[in-house]
Amino acid sequence: MLKAVATLLNARWIIPVEPEGQILEHHTLVIQDGRILALLPQAEAATRYAAETCLNLDQHVLIPGLINAHTHASMTLLRGLADDLPLMTWLQNHIWPAEARWVNPEFVHDGTLLAIAEMLRGGVTCFNDMYFFPEAAAAAAHTAGMRACVGLIAVDFPTAYARHLDEYLDKGLALHEVLKPESLLHTAFAPHAPYTVSASALERIGQLATDLNIPIHIHVHETAAEVAQFTAEHGCRPLQRLKQLGLWSPRLLAVHMTQVESAEIEPLAQAGVHIAHCPESNLKLASGFCPVARLDLAGINVALGTDGAASNNDLDLFGEMRFAALLGKSIAADAAALPAARVLRMATINAAQALGLAAEIGSLQPGKSADVIAVDLGAPETEPVYHPLSTLIYAAGRHQVTDVWVAGRRLLADRRLTTLDVAEIIQRARRWRDQIAGADRA
Repeated sequence: MLKAVATLLNARWIIPVEPEGQILEHHTLVIQDGRILALLPQAEAATRYAAETCLNLDQHVLIPGLINAHTHASMTLLRGLADDLPLMTWLQNHIWPAEARWVNPEFVHDGTLLAIAEMLRGGVTCFNDMYFFPEAAAAAAHTAGMRACVGLIAVDFPTAYARHLDEYLDKGLALHEVLKPESLLHTAFAPHAPYTVSASALERIGQLATDLNIPIHIHVHETAAEVAQFTAEHGCRPLQRLKQLGLWSPRLLAVHMTQVESAEIEPLAQAGVHIAHCPESNLKLASGFCPVARLDLAGINVALGTDGAASNNDLDLFGEMRFAALLGKSIAADAAALPAARVLRMATINAAQALGLAAEIGSLQPGKSADVIAVDLGAPETEPVYHPLSTLIYAAGRHQVTDVWVAGRRLLADRRLTTLDVAEIIQRARRWRDQIAGADRA
């Protein structure tokens, strides 16, 4: 008798990510109770299982859901507001004033829903967020059924969200407790950066992160000017300050890291620090170049993120994978650096490791959550397919993602979002645009 299961996905190719570079042809992914039950040849699966849902994906590749390791999700509502400017001019003269005027729980909820709709359509099943009113972001992710790591934000100055450090941390700890029962929602401390969060505050956050065993997600060494100013004011580089405070550990996710010195690489590797690389945002803001190939060679775990849509201006991890590969090769002056299999790891299992979620997501292995995406490689843009992994990284685009599952739940079905009202989300986004643009004109 055939065993009854929820879903059978018969695919032309399956790339499980672990082991690295493996490509399975004409295999079936078996899903039951939201988890991967088995991964086996199609002929064998047909003799063992009967499913409520069986999809034949004859020209598709199945891969783990992509993980966006660094986002400011609700900043989708500021997409295109101020472009072609240096980072600090962009922040101080445009973004921070706009945030001070407009950011509230409704803004974060609506902007995060817009971001989630974009990310799901692009094959992203989990995002690591850093922004104000994280409760609203968590609510949006819950509505969509998407996996998220919600940042417990902290800065030294008052905002609409909190007046002082104690209030930031109290709100963050309360949210952490609320989200504990949620299987798809996780937390990380999210102090903005060493130049916006004091040493005493960072030290306190470090102890709390240790006590709760959750990550610390922070911008570090984004630009040369930032590093120079911090060094002049404090007598050490920001990265060194984090080391002095005891924050170098496998809990630390350092975002951007375009200003890494050779002498810092090996100690970072030994400490187990993770790095979130955001190539498109760094290029657009002329922030610098993260030496990803050297970091990877040293054994540092590098994940991929998009940054916010106000500085990228999209949340497209397919674009980030391609940029990471091409930029990494150019910086290393080595065409063999950062091959396709390694870059796919950066957007999947490496990101899962950085968030402390590698036992649950990031690769297609029996027992793990069924966070899976299907990519149609039968389009003119990706034919003929000689090597599906290379095709995925160097030719495929997010528009070729046809189906997305998170914990076995189908959130994108033949390019249609199943849990979100796209028309309503767009209507809300346009209302925000009209308010913000109208205020600027006034």
